[in-house]
Amino acid sequence: MSRSIDYTVPSEYEGRKVVHFLRGYCGFSARVMRKVKYSLKLNGVQTRTIDRIKCGDIINVIIPDDDILPEALEADLDIIYEDDDILVVNKSPFMAMHPTHNHQGDTLANAVSAYLSKKGRSAAFRSVGRLDKGTSGVVVCALNPLAASKLAGGVKKEYYALVKGNLSGEGRVDVPIYRPDPMKTLRACSYEMGIEPAVTNWRAEREFDNATLLSLRLETGRTHQIRVHMAFCGNPLAGDNMYGDFMPEIGHQLLHCRSCTLVHPVTGESMKFEASFPEDFENALGKCEINE
Repeated sequence: MSRSIDYTVPSEYEGRKVVHFLRGYCGFSARVMRKVKYSLKLNGVQTRTIDRIKCGDIINVIIPDDDILPEALEADLDIIYEDDDILVVNKSPFMAMHPTHNHQGDTLANAVSAYLSKKGRSAAFRSVGRLDKGTSGVVVCALNPLAASKLAGGVKKEYYALVKGNLSGEGRVDVPIYRPDPMKTLRACSYEMGIEPAVTNWRAEREFDNATLLSLRLETGRTHQIRVHMAFCGNPLAGDNMYGDFMPEIGHQLLHCRSCTLVHPVTGESMKFEASFPEDFENALGKCEINE
């Protein structure tokens, strides 16, 4: 179903062109403008991007449906929030984000496509940022090109991780990350070899006998950044067999996007979303408490 949005022209755009209003006030990118330029209406009448507008005019924008969609295959989804422009889910650690050679049909993209299809909607899968397979928590999906464009770089996330060792207070890891073997996903830290600056800020939330629950915020978004940085510091994540050997029986890294904040791409409302820990994360924290 196409997305229809009405905008009211404020006084500062009196006498300006439609294109100036949509690009400046509404924040439309050039790419989005190309998609909507032939479906614009001014006070109910077809209009052009070069036409002049007055204060109080109503500009209607129709964002067309996407042509290419992920295969719709049903899977359980934990929906946190949805409206016409965004869908926010709590991703399972056992679900990959996108179809790959190793994951065909069992991904978040497939599940979201099936969920929207059942509601008579369709949208390409546009996640604003991504979470590795094995990482759980909040994922924001933009349901149209406008939402994707305006949210890009604007979703602020807070992660939680259970790491090996005892940490207290706060810390900052500012070490470049590089890829030792271009054929493998494994990353490493190096001041000499690293070509991608990477900064991770952490704060100790709960201390256990030989483990610490951290909250983390990223200043950069490198592949495996939290996992690589904490392993480099000698505090690998629980369950992360790629970068450490702490609590290997869990089978995946205990890394969870607990919350995120954003400004809604259409309404301009400041929003915050939170996701509870998955069961195995809670169980691991319970085991640590026993060993305090």
